[in-house]
Amino acid sequence: MSLRAAEDDSASEIHLPAEIDWEMLDKSKFFFLGAALFSGVSATLYPIVVLKTRQQVALSRISCFNAAFSILRYEGLRGFYKGFGTSLMGTIPARALYMAALEVTKSNVGTASVKLGFSEATAATVANAAAGLSAAMAAQLVWTPIDVVSQRLMVQGGPNSITSSVSTYRYNGGIDAFQKIIYTDGLRGLYRGFGISILTYAPSNAVWWASYSMAHRFIWGGVGYHCCRKDESVGGGSGGFRPDAKVVLAVQGLSAAMASGFSALVTMPLDTVKTRLQVLDVEGSGRRPPTIVQTVRNLVKEGGLGACYRGLGPRWASMSMSATTMITTYEFLKRLSTKNQESFT
Repeated sequence: MSLRAAEDDSASEIHLPAEIDWEMLDKSKFFFLGAALFSGVSATLYPIVVLKTRQQVALSRISCFNAAFSILRYEGLRGFYKGFGTSLMGTIPARALYMAALEVTKSNVGTASVKLGFSEATAATVANAAAGLSAAMAAQLVWTPIDVVSQRLMVQGGPNSITSSVSTYRYNGGIDAFQKIIYTDGLRGLYRGFGISILTYAPSNAVWWASYSMAHRFIWGGVGYHCCRKDESVGGGSGGFRPDAKVVLAVQGLSAAMASGFSALVTMPLDTVKTRLQVLDVEGSGRRPPTIVQTVRNLVKEGGLGACYRGLGPRWASMSMSATTMITTYEFLKRLSTKNQESFT
């Protein structure tokens, strides 16, 4: 099924490039190129993730500038890439699971929604929300252990006044961290925060993809005609509007940024609690890991409700840049990976 973004309005129709669904993709090319493209995106945005994580585990409020200056002063530029190797190792299989679940769910749910009588716009929103939900849940099976390890590496090495709440263990890379976590806390140590990760990322992805679908249609419906050129070769000879590639790219990026801002604001407290659960110092202490309720109470005690939003700036920036880059890269990737590219130009 192709979920078209165009609106039916006879000669005034905007003719966007056809939607590419799962059956149209060359899977080997899709996953190989996807791994390469998204590894580059992860490398570019990783320093912002490190800043966000440092802010979330700090015992008191610290600005982005001070956090960045602290990393440069005590650890140098390499401090912004602590745990990146481990993160990259997990990104490839997690992204593969994410993309497969996303496309399969979107195609199947979209087709079912249309058969049930939903309009194409509603079917697109429902399909995108369901796809985002299933993709996040599938990816977390791989990503949670990688997240636990990479975040432990991100926060070690900073000044005691900032990171005194985190693990006192010193890890010599990702493999050493895996071994020590398994030794002290078993397999469940690698999946600490898995439940709240699902609660954070599954709704966040569902909200993001649904918001993206609605924002995309809203932008085309509101200003689309002003950004397109008249094309008499479409619309059955009656004419229509066709946007060029740059306009399509700009609308995709703007839609992604709008969806990211809303999603980041809604899910930020859950992300902060998740990060705290995954990096706080409990190994070897004989104490049980804190519960979600205890973690929230500790945050509120430290800095009120505002403490739950520590790192909102970097997370908002990271999500917006990541999503804008991701969606434009993703659409480009899908076009590169079509079995018959001439059919989708």
